Amino acid sequence: MKIRISLLIITLLSLACFEANAQKERKFIRKGNGLFEDKNFENSEVEYRKALDKDVASYEAAFNLGDALYKQKKYDEALEQFQTLASKETDPQRLGLLYHNIGNTLLLNKKIDESIEAYKQSLRYAPNSKETKYNLEYARKMKEKEEQKKKQNQDKQNQDNKNNKDKNKDQDKKDQQNKDDQKKKDDQQKKDQDKKDQDKKDQKDKEKQKPKEGDKDKQQQQPKEGKISKQDAQRLLKALENDEKKVQQKVQKAKAAAQKSKKQKIKKDW
Repeated sequence: MKIRISLLIITLLSLACFEANAQKERKFIRKGNGLFEDKNFENSEVEYRKALDKDVASYEAAFNLGDALYKQKKYDEALEQFQTLASKETDPQRLGLLYHNIGNTLLLNKKIDESIEAYKQSLRYAPNSKETKYNLEYARKMKEKEEQKKKQNQDKQNQDNKNNKDKNKDQDKKDQQNKDDQKKKDDQQKKDQDKKDQDKKDQKDKEKQKPKEGDKDKQQQQPKEGKISKQDAQRLLKALENDEKKVQQKVQKAKAAAQKSKKQKIKKDW
């Protein structure tokens, strides 16, 4: 009988402690909810954690903690909180709400495909949720826009690549044209230089063929075969004139001598 009384007392004490903890847990949850409504999400998080310290199995405290983390944009922590609850939960209504929040958290974390799957899972448990249906369509449209943007970016990238390729071709063509022009220019300069060199060589050869200053008279005295220089012709003419004078003088002398001899003969006969 004493043992039964002791067990009863222990049970009553346990129930009293549990009731006291439950009251404290509710107190922290209510305080956290008030702070949450005032948008004081950081302090509401503190109160929900205090509630969980009193009752680690409190679904309400754990769920509200996830919301407080979500509102503070602590998306990774909020996602972990909701996923942990979903892994242990069996109630369809709660699961529908949990996967709805998981979808929201994933969507804001730029994980669109995963958020779509979470919304679909939420609708399996709560098929009449208009909010979840709306969010699912919103996520699908975001995916379409993202895919369209990716396509546009890809098209732009392809066009840029094509433009760069065409630009490179044009540049290569321009470079080749510049090379060809430079080659023509170099070839022309070489031709001009070769011509100048040849002209210089011809001039040197011509200068070599000219007589030296001391050989001028010799060259004048030695005309080319078959021709006679003007000076030689004049000298020859003068020489002929001199010879003619000498002949005339001899003839005159001969005539004078003959006449003289004739006169002498005539005087003798008389």
